Amino acid sequence: MFLDCDFSEKIIDTHCHLDSQAYFGYLDEMLTHAFENGVDKIIIPGADIKDLPRAREIAHTYDNVYFSCGVHPYDIDDFDLEVLKEFIDDKKCIAVGECGLDYYRLNTNDDTIKTRQKEVFIAQIQLAIEYKKPLIVHVREANEDSFNILKTYSKELQGGVLHCFNASELLLQLADEGFYFGIGGVLTFKNAKKIVEILPKIPKDKLVLETDGPYLTPEPHRGKVNDPILTHFVAQKISDLLKLSKVEVVKLTNLNANRLFFQGL
Repeated sequence: MFLDCDFSEKIIDTHCHLDSQAYFGYLDEMLTHAFENGVDKIIIPGADIKDLPRAREIAHTYDNVYFSCGVHPYDIDDFDLEVLKEFIDDKKCIAVGECGLDYYRLNTNDDTIKTRQKEVFIAQIQLAIEYKKPLIVHVREANEDSFNILKTYSKELQGGVLHCFNASELLLQLADEGFYFGIGGVLTFKNAKKIVEILPKIPKDKLVLETDGPYLTPEPHRGKVNDPILTHFVAQKISDLLKLSKVEVVKLTNLNANRLFFQGL
């Protein structure tokens, strides 16, 4: 299954939707295999507020699984700050998000929806500031607005990660504001020219690995449900592009993930 994979250093997967229905029926089998073969910790990002109870349950079932509480920009109709506060004090809740801006499905005149997305995004940023948690950020076709908002609040935040980093030169400037950059299966795609070109520009102390499972499965397994163990293919691709050993890549991304999410635990 793996090309010369060295499991001596286990990967931290900073973004995997283990609460997805795609994993129903074989989650325990998948996680047992992952933890025995190359995965150290996994973070479940909060996306749909209705899925938070399941995310918390999974996190409390497995020692090395954690979760964050948040609302994805596609799910802002269900946003409820008081509900998020019911989860944020949980000992396994280590971040706020996945929150952010996503204009991909919007028309240029959908200003009302954009305004609401910004309001919900800022509310979650303020929640992260209040509870001193890092932020997990989703950005799609909204680089400028996202940059301006994150730049405004960066000094108050406990850092954050730009999940599934979209290779924006503008957003890359947030490295100086305490933000990390999540790299996943997209890096292995044949059409991934932008992220391949920008990867060497990302400070090595700001790189973290992610699956975004069950989505964005890396080559050569594209088309299948993504699995945290497949993050090793992403680490190998980073290794090839940055001329580092795969063990070095895993060590440095783990160090970064631990610094951002797990200090003090």
